[in-house]
Order: sequence, then structure tokens, then C-alpha cells
Amino acid sequence: MHTTSAATDTAVITVRGLHKHFASPDGGVLPVLQDIDLTVREGEIVALLGKSGSGKSTLLRHIAGLLAPSAGTVHYRGRPVNGPNPGTAMLFQSFALMPWLTVQQNVELGLQAQGVEPLARRERALAGIDMVGLDGFENAYPKELSGGMRQRVGFARALVVEPDVLLMDEPFSALDVLTAQTLRNELTELLTRPGSATRTALLVTHSIEEAVQLADRILILGTDPGTIEVELRVDLPRPRNRRTRGFEALTEDAYECLTGERAELPPTLGTHDPLRAAAPLPHADVEQLTGLLEELDSRGGSVDLPSLADALNYAVDDLMPLVEAAETLAYARIRAGELRLTTTGSGFACADILTRKRLFAAAVLANVPLIATMRTLLIASGSGRLREHHVTERLCASSSERASRQQLNTAITWGRYAELFEYDARDRVLLLPREDHAAGHEAGRAAGHAAGDER
Repeated sequence: MHTTSAATDTAVITVRGLHKHFASPDGGVLPVLQDIDLTVREGEIVALLGKSGSGKSTLLRHIAGLLAPSAGTVHYRGRPVNGPNPGTAMLFQSFALMPWLTVQQNVELGLQAQGVEPLARRERALAGIDMVGLDGFENAYPKELSGGMRQRVGFARALVVEPDVLLMDEPFSALDVLTAQTLRNELTELLTRPGSATRTALLVTHSIEEAVQLADRILILGTDPGTIEVELRVDLPRPRNRRTRGFEALTEDAYECLTGERAELPPTLGTHDPLRAAAPLPHADVEQLTGLLEELDSRGGSVDLPSLADALNYAVDDLMPLVEAAETLAYARIRAGELRLTTTGSGFACADILTRKRLFAAAVLANVPLIATMRTLLIASGSGRLREHHVTERLCASSSERASRQQLNTAITWGRYAELFEYDARDRVLLLPREDHAAGHEAGRAAGHAAGDER
């Protein structure tokens, strides 16, 4: 079911003229926030997006009443906030669970602080645990839970006190990509569920895609000191699909506002797109592949697969992805049940570490269209940046999302080993190595000068 924002005109949080500075070690003043004006309305989700040092978390703590402004005011439903804000609850990046308490006891903490009677406290805590899908783990301790389960406990503890506003400080950044995605979807469902006591949220994040996925409005903060520089409205129905054009456009807009440069979409490649047409990459680790080739070389360059599997203590089926990788890179060939090293494969097996990297890069570019195309798109982008979802979108056109994810993981691992590109796992961006990017700029300038001379 598609839903849109349920925001009203009622202001829940109002910040006016907020300044914050701290004393610096030299006795001076370090400004962190300056002239912040912010209104959060009932029923909306607002994201604070900015680089490290922009004061996002500091602003959140002022709204929670944990810090006092150096100047300016914070109001909750028209009342000044001069201490802990009674209408808010905090969700932290580090889960902030008490390791000596069970799941139920952790969830009850906020209720206990509110003076709720033990029986009612227990009932509400159990309902909260059930709400976040942890029924059956009431008596488990945090050390028994995965990271995603621990953050679900954090959700339950925050929501069970029925806050007016949920304040979240990078709540998904400590989780793996798939777990974080699942919890974002579940959190959105909890906040937009009819009858939910908590429908308003303020999210601090460094992830542009996370902000676009969750928020009704995105406020982008500058740095030194932190100021709200841009507001972007997210008028997309929920649930949001990052592969839609509207999602991509907002992501690019936010990126440009945040960095001052446009993150160009990768150019199209006509009707034949190597990202879609390439044969699937085997899921093979480079180090294991290297070991396979070394073993093959030590046996004279040819061995039957059962003997090789036995020598390496592999099942033949488990060995096959490595064999497929060796064939893909033209390092080996299967002939009459034997795996035979090629001249190229022998050269790789006998080379030193740095030479191997160069040889691997050449083999990848010659034999793996997916990686070669990713490298081409990076060079063509102008910015030397390529967002991961631009690649997965095109891969998904010819295979499942799970298979596309595995393909991309292998391509990224191989491309990084070959030093064809770098990868920022936090922002899920592929990057052209600095020296290659600089060379591309020099080539572009040289071409421009040449064109000028011709004119």
C-alpha cells in the first residue's frame, strides 16, 4: 500500500535563533551551531543531513534537552525546553543497551523512569517487544543478539514510552547493509501505522539515500559552524524504491547541495549494455584463486579436478567457483576433465605481489565486461564517482536482486584488488583512484588547450 506524508500544520518542535559554542583548549570559543531555525510538525519525519562536524548530533541533543543553547530557544509544543524534553525519546547508533539486563528489562527502563507500576510496565514492555518482532527473546541478554536484534530492542525501548517525537542519531550506521534496509522499512511502518502514538521523528544521518528513503523533508547542514543551508522536500509515496527516477533525482540534488558538485548519472551505452549482457561472475575470493593457480603450477600446470579438490581439502562442488573464475580470467582451461594452466595463468602464479596486481588488472579488463564497464563509467562520470545503485539497477534488469548483489560484491572485490577503483562502503560509492582521476583531468585540460590552439 502506498502512503504519503501524514504531517499536519501543528508544530511539535520549534527551534529559533539557536547558537552553540564550546570553550576551546586555548581559552577561546569554538562555534558549533549558528542561527538555527527549525520547525518539526506533527506526523512528519525530518532528516538532518551533513558532513562530520556540521553539528547534527549537537542539535539533536538540544532538542532532547540534554544540552542548553548558548543563545536562542527550543520549544516543545509551545513550552520552553530547559531540561530533558518529556515529549521525546532517543535512539542511538551504539544501541546503548545495559548488558547485564535482559531484553525485557532494557525495554522497561524508560517506563520505570516514568514511574509506571511493575505490572503495567511488564505488559507494555512485552507488547513493545512483540511489536518489533522479538517475541520469544524477552529473557535474552544483549550479548545473545545480533546487531539488528539489539537495535530492535532500542526501537522497542524508545517507542514503548509513547514519545511524541522519536529522535534518532545515526541508528543504522553500525548495521550491515541488508539489516539496515530491513529496519528502515520496519521503522517507517511503525511510525506511519494508524493509531501509532509516535508519528513524528527527527533523524540524524550521513547517508543521502537513507534520508531520501525515510524523510518528508531533508535539512542539509553546512560546517564551521553548523548552519541549515538547504531544505529539500521529499514528495514520494511510501514505500520508496531507490531505483525509481524520482528517488534518483532527489539523491543527486542532495548530493549536489552537500558537496557543491553534481554526481552525474552514468551515461547510457545504447541498446547493448555490458552490465546487463555480461555472463555472471563466480563468487570467488582473489586469495583463494591465487592459491588454486599456485597449486596448479606446482603440479606441472595440469591436474584432474578430483585430485586437485582432494589436495586442497575441498569438495569438488566447492572448488567449482574458483575453477570458473580461473576460466573467466583466461588463467586456466578445462580439457578432458583436467584443469590446465594457460601461459597467462602461469605468469600470474609465478609473479611477485605487485606484478600480480598489474596482471590481474589486465586480465579483468580484458575478460570481465562488468568490471571494465564500471571502470569506463567512472572515467566518463567527470567526478570520478559512481553510486552503487546505478550499477545494481542495470544488473537487476537481467537477474534477481540477490544475484545482482552477489555480482556486484565480486566485481567490487576484484576491481579493488586490481586497483581499478576504490569503494566507500559507508556511502556505497565507487571512486576512481586519485592518480587516475588526476590523469583524466590533465588529459581533459590538454585536449581543451589543443582545441583552443586549433581555433
